[in-house]
Amino acid sequence: MMTGIIAIANQKGGVGKTTTTINVGAYLASDKQRVLVVDLDPQGNTSSGLGIATEQLKASLYDVLLEGMPAAQAIQPTGVAGLELLPASPVLAAAEVELVAQPQREFKLKKALEPLEYDYILIDCPPSLGILTVNGLVAARHLVIPVQAEFYALEGLGQLVQTVQRVRRGLNRDLELMGVLVTMHNGRTTLSTQVHDEVKRHFPDKVFETVIPRNVRLAEAPSFGKPIMQYDGWSKGARSYKALAKEVEQRTKVRQ
Repeated sequence: MMTGIIAIANQKGGVGKTTTTINVGAYLASDKQRVLVVDLDPQGNTSSGLGIATEQLKASLYDVLLEGMPAAQAIQPTGVAGLELLPASPVLAAAEVELVAQPQREFKLKKALEPLEYDYILIDCPPSLGILTVNGLVAARHLVIPVQAEFYALEGLGQLVQTVQRVRRGLNRDLELMGVLVTMHNGRTTLSTQVHDEVKRHFPDKVFETVIPRNVRLAEAPSFGKPIMQYDGWSKGARSYKALAKEVEQRTKVRQ
């Protein structure tokens, strides 16, 4: 079976990329899948959200991308059985600059992940369209775009779509948009409903049926270093991400 490599990307910050990466990863792992989460964001929120103290790391994604360390040597276990992490540390910010001078710079992550054996690899891309995000898009087979249910939700998405098209033309023909995910949805406001409808109009047949609600428990979980499944498995946020993980499994199988 091919590994389902999924990049979670949107150059806007605060749209739920990290929350989605952590929680979909945890639910896939709970369904007996072997899952690796790759923290491609120098802020390291995915790593800390899975309980990893980034300042104490002996090895991180930086060593893999720029020092040639095999990825397997930098991978960390998490508190979820079947879920492992290739962590980021703040030094990864230097990679944006240092990679520019490297040959085949867009393929560094793809090459690093090739020897690994997992059912799913989820890549949390940084909130920018720089060389790190391009590495994520080149390494991936599928793309998930989280979009916040707010007034400027679709602003900047055209830029992301153009970047994806350029990557597909020149660097990774296999990259496909798996789906657009509406996050931080408030069912009581007409704005959330309008945004959802507008996203569906822009991306027909590509919007996930699952919508992620605004949920306090979901926002609290990362500060405890736990996915929502472990922090409060009965919350609305937990039920939504469990449903989303099932959709991701279905859509991955259809496209492989």
